[in-house]
Amino acid sequence: MQTVRDILTDLWTQAGGEPAMLEAVRLTGEEPVLPSSFRVVAAAQAAVAAAGLAAAHLWRLRGGLPQSVTVDMRHAAIECRSERYLTVDDKPPPPAWDAIAGVYKTGDDRFVRLHTNFPHHRDSICKLLDCKPEREAVQAALMRWKGEAFETAAYEAGCVVSFMRSPQEWFAHPQAEALARLPLISIERIGEAPPRPWRGGDRPLSGLRVLDLSRVIAGPVAGRTLAAHGADVMRVASPNLPSIPWLVIDTGRGKLSCFADLKTEDGRTCLRKLLSQADVFSQGYRPQALAALGFSPQDAALLSPGIVYVSLSAYGHLGPWAERRGFDSLVQTSTGFNHAEGQAAGLDGPKELPMQILDHATGYLMAFGAMMARVRQAREGGSWHVRLSLAQTGRWLWNLGRLSGGLVAPDIKPEAVAPYLEQSDSGFGTLRAVRHSAMLSRTPAAWSRPAVPLGHDAAEWPARD
Repeated sequence: MQTVRDILTDLWTQAGGEPAMLEAVRLTGEEPVLPSSFRVVAAAQAAVAAAGLAAAHLWRLRGGLPQSVTVDMRHAAIECRSERYLTVDDKPPPPAWDAIAGVYKTGDDRFVRLHTNFPHHRDSICKLLDCKPEREAVQAALMRWKGEAFETAAYEAGCVVSFMRSPQEWFAHPQAEALARLPLISIERIGEAPPRPWRGGDRPLSGLRVLDLSRVIAGPVAGRTLAAHGADVMRVASPNLPSIPWLVIDTGRGKLSCFADLKTEDGRTCLRKLLSQADVFSQGYRPQALAALGFSPQDAALLSPGIVYVSLSAYGHLGPWAERRGFDSLVQTSTGFNHAEGQAAGLDGPKELPMQILDHATGYLMAFGAMMARVRQAREGGSWHVRLSLAQTGRWLWNLGRLSGGLVAPDIKPEAVAPYLEQSDSGFGTLRAVRHSAMLSRTPAAWSRPAVPLGHDAAEWPARD
């Protein structure tokens, strides 16, 4: 079984990193830290360390002195559950899930998972099932369906659900076969442009402008990570789309936030202006969704030659499910994790992983990929496209192996979390939230801007050197 250092080495070298840089990394802690038969905490530590090392590498390229990067396994695990530990004015998080979200049995004695945290997704489910938004009514209605048939019909109706597959069922699925042909992180040159100079500043990413068009966890974590190393990150949201307020606060640390309704010409004009002056464009729309609005990777490369365009999808950009919506909990269910974890726990049904690791790890890997593509841009010129998916991160996690007896590990107690929290003011009140877990010795990670409500700022970049 690979050590975490082995895992990090693979990530680093496959992205084109210089092997000598790995000597700067110190990894502390031992598995298991959380109860799971999967190496979720190893994945967390390796993904955070990869992003931290990329930031240290950029600092060197800008003329900064060498520095060490330390990532503690427990701290990384806690940060990959950061939404659980956030408090606002000492108030804990509200319930994480809508009343009818979760797992249900179907008429063929299988399981499906419903994601109904956004009202329009909940309404679509109830319309399809012709029932009230109550758990008992939903369960009764689902007994009239076979699990996989319901999944298919639900997606056609605009719902967001998943049918629980065994690992064997998933590995035989055409989408899994498509993923097997893709790398974990794809970094591809998509256009010609001169190398962009490094800007002045005292942080690894000072002066780097990042557009963050993402919601929920993975994409926003990527933007939060880039902000922790000094980037100017502008979160662009539609005034007409729902959000999950607690996640907006937790992942909004360090970011500016503006509104742009891309269904209007004014909104598209606003985004084009921001994009023309941006270095990184990070988005979590389904493949082809932004292309229809004039913001494909190729469009972005014309608007801002030298751009690094980062695309996040649920199930990958190739295969029959390339356009399918998805969230971490659903991808866990579809791709065999919930089935396998349930079996390892001796349950007759699904068991979730102890954190939304597909989301969080993908977020850090997005930040890592964006920085490594920026290194190539500075060295070779060109515009670049970085692609990741939750399902491909899941495939990577699966291939890290299983932990015998991992499920008997105790969960992290609240008192053990306290040393990893920091207090700050925000546009919502006083926050206590998890500090970034990659410790850089010369340029410590920190968020210089407070979390603010969506649309708080003008759609303008701050001045830079």
